[in-house]
Amino acid sequence: MQRRNELSKQIGAIKQKLKIDVKDEKVEQDIRTFISKLSNEIGIDPDFAGRLLNILLAESLRLQLNEHHDSIQFESHLAVFMKAKKLESSGKKIIHMEVGEPDYPPPESVRKALSGVFESRQYHYSETKGITKLRTSIAQTIGNHVTTDKVIVTPGGRFAVFAAITSLLTAGDELICIEPAWPAYRECAAFVGSTTNILKTTLDEEWSPNIKKLESMINGNTKMIALNYPNNPTGRILNKKIMEKIVSLAKDHRIYVLSDEVYRDYVFTEFTSVLEYGYEKSIVISSFSKGHAMTGFRVGYAIAEENLIDKMAKVQATALTSVAEPMQYAALAAIADSSAENAKRIKRRLEIISDKLREMSLRFVRPDGAMYIYPELGIGKSDVEFVQKALDLGVAVAPGSGFGDCYTQFIRISACQPDDQLEKGLELLKAAICSC
Repeated sequence: MQRRNELSKQIGAIKQKLKIDVKDEKVEQDIRTFISKLSNEIGIDPDFAGRLLNILLAESLRLQLNEHHDSIQFESHLAVFMKAKKLESSGKKIIHMEVGEPDYPPPESVRKALSGVFESRQYHYSETKGITKLRTSIAQTIGNHVTTDKVIVTPGGRFAVFAAITSLLTAGDELICIEPAWPAYRECAAFVGSTTNILKTTLDEEWSPNIKKLESMINGNTKMIALNYPNNPTGRILNKKIMEKIVSLAKDHRIYVLSDEVYRDYVFTEFTSVLEYGYEKSIVISSFSKGHAMTGFRVGYAIAEENLIDKMAKVQATALTSVAEPMQYAALAAIADSSAENAKRIKRRLEIISDKLREMSLRFVRPDGAMYIYPELGIGKSDVEFVQKALDLGVAVAPGSGFGDCYTQFIRISACQPDDQLEKGLELLKAAICSC
């Protein structure tokens, strides 16, 4: 094992020198095919052999990444946000177009609910899955035969993702993620020692996944497919035909479908939730953070069959008991308020951004939903270098590589600023591009 680890480090150093990506999905797939064939020939369970291979590959990847650590330029949107806040503390004016933080307030009903929680003594421990009133209200709002026992309230959508992955996957299991995507899925999989296999999509494909490639990635160790639609960062929504094929593949192979639908309140075209297919191994994630502008309240939720909710509840009980009761009553008040006006506001802002990007001759796919645009820079500098240049000029955007290692020529632009600030920020982005 020591010799193997040394070889992994040497390979990592060579990849660093040659500027080769550490992870090669095609090579890993070829190795899996070989191991599966060999295990059958020598009488070993292919699934067991595959799990062992995944553990070895994960360790090799970790060692190679350590060799790359000093040379890789990588920043998340949150890292850029922290840089921007530091610049602001020194007196520099920054226009924030890097985070999905709505600039408009939650509904007035939320303020009233928070004002009343003390008098109503709604500030105690609650059931781990969430207060019954809120879970019932979520179930009724969602429809699709969802009942109270199929809902768990979590501290934000991110913890719902974490609870689903950590309760259903173990070391050696595989999760398929379609990128570009929010990085939490593979981060959570790595936390439990699971392998993430990436299905990359491209701008030329309009960010639509190749179903044949997806099918070829599924093997005996594949346990989950993570979907992120409306997509963060591209704003794309999968059409019904593609969704049907993905769910059909999941059913055929008895794979969990984790569908992150946090941006379902910001939809500008037809959207089909995974819930509509009635697949018993699906988990849908959503939140009050975006649609109701309640990011700091940290109230999300998951919808799944009761046995899956019970597993997620065990993780939540171990980690934090429950969501703060006052925040749950604030969410209960908000759920009766429509988010339609917020969606109209974001759609208009995305159109403003789109028009300006066309003037800059940047390539992008028009968003179907969410609150972001993901244009291709088409310049000599990497996304991280460009983001730093833009920060120097006074505008913060997210580097594209934060949503997938190969997207170093993209940036994510958030529409969560007033129109006048968006226009100023876009002018600064134009100046940054012209200077590159």
